[in-house]
Amino acid sequence: MPTSQRLPLAHRPITILGSGHALPEQVVTSAELDDELGLAVGSVARISGVIQRHVASRTENAASLGAIAAHNALQAAALELHQIDLIACASGTMDQGMPCNAALLHRALGLGSSGIPAIDINASCLGFIAAVDTLSWSLIAGRYQRILLVCSDIASCGLDWQHVEVCGIFGDGAAAVVLGVSNDGARIHASSLKTFSEGAHLCQIPAGGSRYHPRRIDSPFEPLTSFSMQGKAVFRLAAKHLPTLVDELLGQAGMTQAQIDWVIPHQASLQAMQHAARRLGFGPEKVVDIFAQHGNQIAASLPTALDIAIRDQRIQRGQRLMLIGTGAGLSLGGMILEY
Repeated sequence: MPTSQRLPLAHRPITILGSGHALPEQVVTSAELDDELGLAVGSVARISGVIQRHVASRTENAASLGAIAAHNALQAAALELHQIDLIACASGTMDQGMPCNAALLHRALGLGSSGIPAIDINASCLGFIAAVDTLSWSLIAGRYQRILLVCSDIASCGLDWQHVEVCGIFGDGAAAVVLGVSNDGARIHASSLKTFSEGAHLCQIPAGGSRYHPRRIDSPFEPLTSFSMQGKAVFRLAAKHLPTLVDELLGQAGMTQAQIDWVIPHQASLQAMQHAARRLGFGPEKVVDIFAQHGNQIAASLPTALDIAIRDQRIQRGQRLMLIGTGAGLSLGGMILEY
């Protein structure tokens, strides 16, 4: 039986009504890590490309940071919490095994008895792109009018701080947007998500679920709680598929590369962002890069970069943005939207 040909995704009239981000109070510089690890001055910055990163204290969590980012996004949108129809979290890390991050954020926002629904959408570092893509259809269908989307991640507690190549690139933070249906030119022009699970083992934290639960294994549990990444292998696999993804996005949108005003990448690593911009032909003046001051904040990384560029007025209404990144899985994703 012949398969039906897939039709291009419709251009969706979705707008970002407001955005915000939040950072832990504590700042850890690479110079401080040099001293702590007994390395020569400048070593961590040279290896990681990060000058400083924000690190959550023991009293800060994904829900508390996410609530601050949410309030900032609501303020930017000139909306109140009671005007939100759905709260969604697209974090790459969990505050706890159960319930979902969105329920804990819901409580942190003081919505305990409100009944406003709260759900998680988890796609690791690609959470923001995956969530905007998924939630856009509910908005268009009229199921919801305004959605509060929050990405909030505490990466620092899952790192081996003796492994500079990994720990040096990460930071903690949260970002949020309020999504709604557009009445003007704002819209999603294209989106694509792809997973190549041959690379599922390349970025992982084995613990945290039922597969390696302490009651089900005979090996030490503690080593399974740390993040591990085979950086070079991730880089090679992502680089193999990224140009095709970008071509697909531009084809869906009916645009040329020259028509893209800004590229906002997931702030994965200095090497990854530089290579992607060079390989795809985007000059550094078109790329929103906050990596040196924030590091890789997992799912919060891309929307934090987006909010910073909106707030400093680099990004203006009517401009065309390409959001793009990679995540554990191994997954790649991208979106072209008109802000």
